[in-house]
Amino acid sequence: MGKTAITPTRTEDYPEWYQQVVSAAELAETTAVRGCMVIKPWGYAVWEAMQQDLDRRFKATGHVNAYFPLLIPLSHLEKEAEHVEGFAKECAVVTHHRLKADGAGGLTPDGKLEEPYVIRPTSETIIGATYAKWVQSHRDLPILINQWANVMRWEMRTRLFLRTSEFLWQEGHTAHATKAEAIAETSQMLDVYAEFAEDFLALPVIKGEKTANERFPGALSTFTIEAMMQDRKALQSGTSHFLGQNFAKAANIQFTNREGSVEYAWTTSWGVSTRLIGGLIMTHSDDDGLVLPPNVAPQHAVIIPIYRNDDERSAVMAYCESTAKALTEQHYNGNAVRVHIDNRDMRGGEKNWHWVKKGVPLRLEIGPRDIANDAMMVSRRDQMSQGKQAVARNELINTISVTLADIHHHLFQRAQAYLEQHSCELDNLEEFDAYFTPEKSNKPEIHAGFAYCHAIDDQRLDSYLKALKVTARCIPLDQEKTSGKCIFTGETVKQRIIFAKAY
Repeated sequence: MGKTAITPTRTEDYPEWYQQVVSAAELAETTAVRGCMVIKPWGYAVWEAMQQDLDRRFKATGHVNAYFPLLIPLSHLEKEAEHVEGFAKECAVVTHHRLKADGAGGLTPDGKLEEPYVIRPTSETIIGATYAKWVQSHRDLPILINQWANVMRWEMRTRLFLRTSEFLWQEGHTAHATKAEAIAETSQMLDVYAEFAEDFLALPVIKGEKTANERFPGALSTFTIEAMMQDRKALQSGTSHFLGQNFAKAANIQFTNREGSVEYAWTTSWGVSTRLIGGLIMTHSDDDGLVLPPNVAPQHAVIIPIYRNDDERSAVMAYCESTAKALTEQHYNGNAVRVHIDNRDMRGGEKNWHWVKKGVPLRLEIGPRDIANDAMMVSRRDQMSQGKQAVARNELINTISVTLADIHHHLFQRAQAYLEQHSCELDNLEEFDAYFTPEKSNKPEIHAGFAYCHAIDDQRLDSYLKALKVTARCIPLDQEKTSGKCIFTGETVKQRIIFAKAY
């Protein structure tokens, strides 16, 4: 194997490989605050691209943005017992509202609050209290609101993007007059997430319903999109929850219906987070660093000028600038092509590796010889093994949008093939045990994949699955319902459940 930018490789130590990709791409770094990260400009630009596209999709389905408080009164959480129990161990609590000097050069908390505040782990309760004030009549419904925010969950084990104590996300919260409307909303937003993942992130996903034990605390139903990472673990990449009337009753969201009777609203919530950046890394990247789908790449192409003296520099830079201008006049997915000229004073090889590790889809090298041929050397990040290709300037300009679309398609097809290759149907417990029991090895485990099994949706499975460190990911929505024997109990069921190890 030739030289790679990331050491160790994915097959040698996947967790360390992941951390090194994040570092080499300058996406984020740890801080003095336990489990919290600084999202660096390159990483934040990726999040902004996701945010902008999702926001467009939300507004196209009739939703509007608002903002709600960071701090939630403890009494609000206590109204929904199942909900607070699900998050209790992860809640950070504010008990004082000021500091005072202790006389020895230190500071101590002062001004104890009459009621503690919880830093939001999610906002159903505070938003529900607000909706209770807004809703009086069926004419006030539906409420279709999304919030872009940060939340805090005091995680025991953290990893940049995948699981941090503080993270960025969006959370949609809607209230409806009927059960049917709320269920339709839940389904619609799951579809929005799936289309976003596949069409924008080149991330193949499986839509499914969570089993009872994996539901969002307090929800009647939770739906999910699940993706497979390159270590064959599952990543829950977005969820949509049908909350029924549970939260409406806790928050007293009542309205007078068309017949004049008072009833409780039906509510939903749904969200995705910066965890998706981790999903992108672990789906598309390689041993040379980050690989970005064009839609989220902060730059679609980087031009690397190559010259040896001032005379060459003048001619090369003029050619690079005119090429960059022509490229930015082209469009990909409705936006101008993003181009950067890297004119730093360093070797061309160093520049190349810098942009390889940051995942830029196209690298364009231009020197005096290329100008003479009215061409440039082009490298695709998704096809490193093919090396550089000489491409005429006008051809590159005229086909840049097609090339970027082909990169997206190639990344999606590669990930889809990997998902299919490492998914299987298992029909007995012996096969299940063998599939999820790793061979004893000094190397970190590369996991089995997704197992589709006939199985009951029952908590009796929990202790068995926990021993294998396996979870029920979802009941796929697109499966053909065929009868079979539950591999755990022998009971007849009409569904298969996806089981996998997961993040």
